[in-house]
Amino acid sequence: MYMEEMAAVQLPAWVDGVSNLFTSDQASETYPFLGFTPMMREWLGGRNPKALSSNIVTITNKHFEATLPIALKDLRRDKTGQLRIRMKEFVGEGTRHWEDLLSDFILAAPSTACYDGQYFFDTDHSEGDSGTQSNDISVDISTLSAAVHGSITDPSIEEMQQSIIQGIAAILSFKDDRGRPRNSSARKFMVMVGTAALWQKAVAATSTLLNAAIALNLNPNGMQGMEVTVELNPRLSTWTSSFAVFRTDSPIKALIRQSETDPNIEVLGEGSDHTFKHKEILVGVDAWRNAGYGIWQNSCYVTMI
Repeated sequence: MYMEEMAAVQLPAWVDGVSNLFTSDQASETYPFLGFTPMMREWLGGRNPKALSSNIVTITNKHFEATLPIALKDLRRDKTGQLRIRMKEFVGEGTRHWEDLLSDFILAAPSTACYDGQYFFDTDHSEGDSGTQSNDISVDISTLSAAVHGSITDPSIEEMQQSIIQGIAAILSFKDDRGRPRNSSARKFMVMVGTAALWQKAVAATSTLLNAAIALNLNPNGMQGMEVTVELNPRLSTWTSSFAVFRTDSPIKALIRQSETDPNIEVLGEGSDHTFKHKEILVGVDAWRNAGYGIWQNSCYVTMI
């Protein structure tokens, strides 16, 4: 019964939008970030092999658990079935935990290193012939071309529009280790905010991004065919004046979800020593898993100042 309830829990779309899921069969897994493939050139004098650059990151699985105690007397008196409903909700924690785990990594991204040795959100990424690149940008909203100005925690729609555009523009500008555009085919992006105030402005802002492109003296045709969604993630509530933009249509995502075991549900019920001693049952869920940083080039952290 509980396995069916857990299977019914659906992760929000943003989880798959920002992360790849990989299975694991050992204590840790090593992921090779092998740089980017060579570009086509005119055939002159034979083939010209270019080896892939080599970077790796290792993710170690950790054991996570949650346990819910329920007193027998409360279960016996539960005439409306509310406790049983809560028990069914609880077993879904094994699925919902991915949201918490990924959010922890997103929050730590401005101060935690990724595969290239730099912070995941940083101002000085560099690989091969890419030059120095930043996916940690600041936008002075007071200097933006806007009829209405707000504050960094409650910007105007125009200010939010232009800040989002600058985050997308940064992602589109990234070059790979060969010096060629990394995200030229990007068409789908997600803006993740942590407060209701920024969510309201971001939702309104993304409905008319063409206007923001014009205000920034950009070719509005560049926005044609692009899809920009907005996600409110309350786990990022400390981001009162900042947000993240993720590219979501790349086969390689910004983050990694690593699963060694599926969530396991166990019930210590009536007839057990624990119930005999404590007059309660225990419902527990546990799993071996972890998360980590993937490709920083598919994201940008934007701070309004």
